[in-house]
Amino acid sequence: MTQEMILEIARNTMIVTLKLALPILLVGMIIGVLISIFQAITQIQEVTLTFVPKLLGIIATLMLILPWMLSTLIAFFNQTFLQIPNITR
Repeated sequence: MTQEMILEIARNTMIVTLKLALPILLVGMIIGVLISIFQAITQIQEVTLTFVPKLLGIIATLMLILPWMLSTLIAFFNQTFLQIPNITR
């Protein structure tokens, strides 16, 4: 296995990880910013106020994009496992 092959697998792994994590992180961040703006406007400083909306938003996002996430992971694993015969010692 050459150094280029290892770097290519690592790069693909990081790209797939970012693709899968980014939608969930963006939803959590956007909801957090909106709740923070609401808290700043109304001067309600309740720490637990952001928890439930973020949780519901992340669950809804997961339910919507779970098929896409699964197909992305399956494609990545298929591509990675197809490279196994090309690995030489």
